[in-house]
Amino acid sequence: MANRPVHFIWLLDCSFSMQGEKIAKLNYAIREAVPEMRSVAHDNPAAQLLLRTVTFSTTAQWHHQTPVPVDDFTWQDVQVDGMTNLGEALHLVARELQTPPMPQRALKPVLALVSDGVPTDDWKAGLKAVDATPWGRKAVRVAIAIGADADRGVLQEFLGNPELQPLDANSPKQLAAAIRWASTAAVKAASQPVAGDGSGVSTAKQSYAPPVLDDDDDDDVW
Repeated sequence: MANRPVHFIWLLDCSFSMQGEKIAKLNYAIREAVPEMRSVAHDNPAAQLLLRTVTFSTTAQWHHQTPVPVDDFTWQDVQVDGMTNLGEALHLVARELQTPPMPQRALKPVLALVSDGVPTDDWKAGLKAVDATPWGRKAVRVAIAIGADADRGVLQEFLGNPELQPLDANSPKQLAAAIRWASTAAVKAASQPVAGDGSGVSTAKQSYAPPVLDDDDDDDVW
């Protein structure tokens, strides 16, 4: 049987508040997580893991627009610039969660949102656009809050499930752990075919549970 695609989309906050150590550690953490994503993909041969990235600041844009198989994926560092237009990023993603371009035989996509601040545009309209798509409603969603200023209420609404909580990344070590977890556990959850709606995707609540990330005293906080 041919393998079925799992589309993994990073939505990354690249506003000015991410400058310095935050953006450096984010780039490092994702780059280091890619080999672990490859390992998960190899353990699930029925699924083909495809990666993409959206960045949002004063504008939102595709950093990697064409879905790239994880074995061929090379991380390209993101840079900071301006505001926090999350709503625009969600609209970009929503257009990709229609069928087409999303194939009917796909497995659940993964949407992984990382932010350290408060959206500066109409993020609710963007989230509504995602929720209005068939694949947006079925997506495995992960949210990572970087530092104390991240709007956890926004991230909670993005998750769309009161049983799930954003991952708190209050230090570089916690961010690396959160990225590593989001890159592997969410892919595992998405890679499992579920019968019931004819498409192989599940409309039930996501069944994974994000970890509580420990932090050592000697690790700097943001």
